[in-house]
Amino acid sequence: MSFATPMFLWVFLPVVLVLVWTLPARWRNGVVALASLVFYTWGGGPFVLGLLACIVANFVGGLLVDTERGLGPRARRVALVTVVALDLGLLGVWKYAGFASRQVDALAELFGGSSPVITLGLPIGISFFTFHHISYVVDVYRGSKRAQRNLLTFVTYIAMFPQLIAGPIVRYHEIADQLHEVRKDRFADFAAGFPRFGMGLAKKVVVADTVAPVADAAFSGQPLTTTAAWVGVLAYTIQIYFDFSGYSDMAIGLARMLGFRFPENFARPYSAVSVTDFWRRWHMSLSRWFRDYVYIPLGGNRSGTGRTYLNLLTVFVLTGFWHGAAWTFLVWGLFHGMLLVVERLTGLGRREWSGLATVLPRAVTFLLVMVGWVFFRSGSMEQALEVLRVMVVPTGEGLSDVVAVSLTNQRVVVLALAALVVLMPRDLVLGRVLDTGRGVGAAAARAIASWVAAPAAGVLVAVGTLSPFLYFQF
Repeated sequence: MSFATPMFLWVFLPVVLVLVWTLPARWRNGVVALASLVFYTWGGGPFVLGLLACIVANFVGGLLVDTERGLGPRARRVALVTVVALDLGLLGVWKYAGFASRQVDALAELFGGSSPVITLGLPIGISFFTFHHISYVVDVYRGSKRAQRNLLTFVTYIAMFPQLIAGPIVRYHEIADQLHEVRKDRFADFAAGFPRFGMGLAKKVVVADTVAPVADAAFSGQPLTTTAAWVGVLAYTIQIYFDFSGYSDMAIGLARMLGFRFPENFARPYSAVSVTDFWRRWHMSLSRWFRDYVYIPLGGNRSGTGRTYLNLLTVFVLTGFWHGAAWTFLVWGLFHGMLLVVERLTGLGRREWSGLATVLPRAVTFLLVMVGWVFFRSGSMEQALEVLRVMVVPTGEGLSDVVAVSLTNQRVVVLALAALVVLMPRDLVLGRVLDTGRGVGAAAARAIASWVAAPAAGVLVAVGTLSPFLYFQF
């Protein structure tokens, strides 16, 4: 079930909110847990059984690795490794077994043979709930938080529907206390969360879904001109930002309406002055996860320059592969990892820019991010390289027919206006303004999000067709 559907907006969400408001406050976690399992079953069907099995395994694992459980250091370490290996093993089988089998089959064909190709349905949200599980058992093992001893509360944390399918990745130590602190003023929470939800819904259906056909046309496999390729890549650059940041805004707003506070996930990433800065602003919960659970345990930057660069490349190869089981995602991650290494070598990643001096680094960074999105969006390496070739080698023609047809007047206007996000001030994060801003400007922003953006998006949802969030596939 997508947030941007009539079923969710006018049936599921109102029912959940009414139950949370009218039932005793201590029942909140139970209501959220049950609603979340219904939410997952609606889209995932029998995969909910696998989710429940993972929840139980990690719940038990958390009890075993708890610092106050009484087990010896060796036994706790064995339990931790076992649970994390189980989580990664399930993710590996469901998400990467098919990819691995296709590579083996391709290799076998070189020698005139063949190999069975595995085809498995991908459980929705598996990349996200796997990372939630790992962060939980590692946090407990490190002593950051005590193990959760109430299974229902643990289900609430893992399965909470605002973040279950596509994040943000809310680590256990960030929300553990909130699971036990039920706020009394639930209508105030709704008033605080709804503007953020409305803004996210508008980002998704007004902007991302409007420019999506332009990006789809450019990556449809039809011949492209240089102009058409650049327009299509720009459309996808705008689409993925407004789609994913819109989802994150909706998730943060929904959580707030239920009495929870999620961490920010975006902070004007297209205003970054370096790729290093970009990753401080884009999908921040994922960046922090890899930093704390992969980069630092590998040694971070404490083991010499060469090891630091190797750790960076390892993290970003894993980041790319986490997004999808395809060479294009791996190359996208490696591309960003290599850029980060270059920025460390040259010092550009640590350089401070201000005023007009930010114009050039912002433009260069945005261009590099656009190039990276070509790999991310393409269905194959061959297609990615062809699109990049056309972008670099001028064809001397106007728009190709497939892209020209997709560029209606409405889409041109939306694409042009949305592209202005690149020019906005680096520190103006509208989500933070809606959440904590003070003064007339912040009040006006909340009113516009609640009484203009949300109703307009709701109308489009009612008359439009379902367009799944891009990160649902990861």
